[in-house]
Amino acid sequence: MRNTARSRSHRFAVASIVALGLVAAACGDDDDATSGEIVVFAAASLTDAFTEIGDAFIQENPDASVTFSFAASSELVTQITEGAPADVFASADQNNMTKLTDADANEGDPVVFANNLSEIVVAPGNPLGITGVADLENDELILVVCAPEVPCGTYANQIFENAGVTVNPDSFEENVRAVLTKVELGEADAGIVYATDVTAAGEKADGVEIPADSNVVAEYPIAVTAEAPNTDGGQAFVDFVMSDAGQEILVSYGFTSP
Repeated sequence: MRNTARSRSHRFAVASIVALGLVAAACGDDDDATSGEIVVFAAASLTDAFTEIGDAFIQENPDASVTFSFAASSELVTQITEGAPADVFASADQNNMTKLTDADANEGDPVVFANNLSEIVVAPGNPLGITGVADLENDELILVVCAPEVPCGTYANQIFENAGVTVNPDSFEENVRAVLTKVELGEADAGIVYATDVTAAGEKADGVEIPADSNVVAEYPIAVTAEAPNTDGGQAFVDFVMSDAGQEILVSYGFTSP
């Protein structure tokens, strides 16, 4: 009888240890799950696509939240290198991502996740009949472009140089969405934005394509930052952007896969 009691006690002890092990494993899985706030600094031209990507990401990671800061890439990288708490930086050009890596402010190598092209944005129906970059030399047009240090401004200058035209913009805007807004509101006749911005404008604006021999392919790199408060969450977001689901969303907004 004593041997039987000891045998039962032994089995109970083993079962208890196994149960505790399963609970510990379950807790470990929770720790490995993507959770917490993820702060993403992203180029203004990514506003619509990344907002949808963020929603899709949260559906797959319900314990996580995504907070976006959309602005010019040049402004965002300055904020990050000066200590702003961002987990992810998505730039509209390689130059501003290089500023991040030169400052050793990245965690891992940046990866290009999308490409884009520039377009001339005009009022609906193109009432002034603008057909190409050469028409932007007309000083009677109210032309707006991004500031030179902003990626869309850099691309615009390269396009003007490639096309051999000299333009006199009426204003230089802080980001590409500001250019788009001025045309949508009728405060400008034309501007240089990304093709994805024209798509986002819907019926509020039309686009005039820029020939390939004058246009510039915009490469969008993304990276987790070195001082990311949520490194694991940031990497999970980057991985989602690079996934088939993330790429499908980007393509639906007019971006092309790298």
